[in-house]
Amino acid sequence: MTKDGWSRDLTTRTGLVLHVRPAMPKDAVALARFFTHVTPQDLRFRFLGGVREVSHERITAMTQVDHQRTENFLAFVDGKTIVATAMLACDDALEKGEVAISVHADYKHKGVAWELLRHVARFAEAMGVKVLESLESRESHEAIELEREQGFVATASPDDPTLILVRKQL
Repeated sequence: MTKDGWSRDLTTRTGLVLHVRPAMPKDAVALARFFTHVTPQDLRFRFLGGVREVSHERITAMTQVDHQRTENFLAFVDGKTIVATAMLACDDALEKGEVAISVHADYKHKGVAWELLRHVARFAEAMGVKVLESLESRESHEAIELEREQGFVATASPDDPTLILVRKQL
């Protein structure tokens, strides 16, 4: 599957137009800058731990993906400012994929995460992925509700009582 076919404009429920495309190595500086505009709570929810700043190694992993089992979509509002990122990581068989989304604090509650999750789900389904999952902190009520609205089912994580596993059959 070519990554270029998944670059497109998406319009949120609030009318915000996002240009979404796969991340590239040249996006590293802009992605690092983006994460300085994600709330501390959202950083904790995204990385499931006490992350204050996203390391260079994590930024590299998000911008230098294999585009086969892993894809990281970036959402831009003006052609250069990243307002969200949605990472998809699949197992070797491409049967199961895990998604993680982060949104710039100034763009929350504008439908950005909703549209990115729909985009990633369509992409995963086109790849042949059968199950899309996300691991959420029990405290991440907004993310869990958004995923439920899109047909995900939430269950307790078998490995950690502080986490919820949300899953959707594609």
